[in-house]
Amino acid sequence: MTRAADALRAASARIDRLDAEVLLAHQCGLARLQLLGQPDCAVDAAAFDGLVARRAAGEPVAYITGSREFWSLDLRVTPDVLIPRPDSETLIEVAVSHFIGRAPATILDLGTGSGALLLAALSEWPDSQGVGIDESAAALAVAAGNAQALGMAARTSFAIGDWAGTGAVFDLILCNPPYIECAAKLPADVVDWEPHGALFAGDDGLDDYRLLAPLLAPQIAPGGLAAIEIGHDQSESVTALFVGHGLRVALHRDLAGLPRCLAITK
Repeated sequence: MTRAADALRAASARIDRLDAEVLLAHQCGLARLQLLGQPDCAVDAAAFDGLVARRAAGEPVAYITGSREFWSLDLRVTPDVLIPRPDSETLIEVAVSHFIGRAPATILDLGTGSGALLLAALSEWPDSQGVGIDESAAALAVAAGNAQALGMAARTSFAIGDWAGTGAVFDLILCNPPYIECAAKLPADVVDWEPHGALFAGDDGLDDYRLLAPLLAPQIAPGGLAAIEIGHDQSESVTALFVGHGLRVALHRDLAGLPRCLAITK
């Protein structure tokens, strides 16, 4: 066994220091801030070196630890689902602003993956009910497990499906579809590990928006909202697709000031 400080120094020569801290905290069963306050805690050097080797080979930290925080929720993630990004929290912020003074009774998450968006929304409105749709049974299993772990299983249901949803209308629809061009250059820890079906959407990255645009209006309840994630350079092209189907669109930016969410109403 060795001390945490020594283990971190050795690991930081091979991988990013923050990644090393997160992995060491995971291996020690501590939160990262707890670890930083205990530099003399004992470490299983062999086990930690195994985690470092996986990260050095390109495996994302979230897949190594099996978890990722989103909207202050601790979510389980596996290579069957896209790793939730902080940028996607913009969709929840937009939804919260839209429903000030009231709550969406029903929430639909199209392409739910880990369930991040749906469960974040349900954490804001404890009396709401939600449905997660995904074409991947493996992803739905992850999402259902997260709902169970967070005590939301009774308020959620999950089903195999596509952008057509359930055939019902919902007060709030959330969707982070694939929107990356097939020829785009991505970091190796993304393209080599994360599910391509959740990333790529044709030559221009718009294939899934083209499918979604004509299907969205019948799914939005009166007074409701659809919050749709977009790539930072897609605001004009995607807006045109939805406006072309009679929808009203407002653009919202993420914390970096980049276009990130289309707020869509009828």
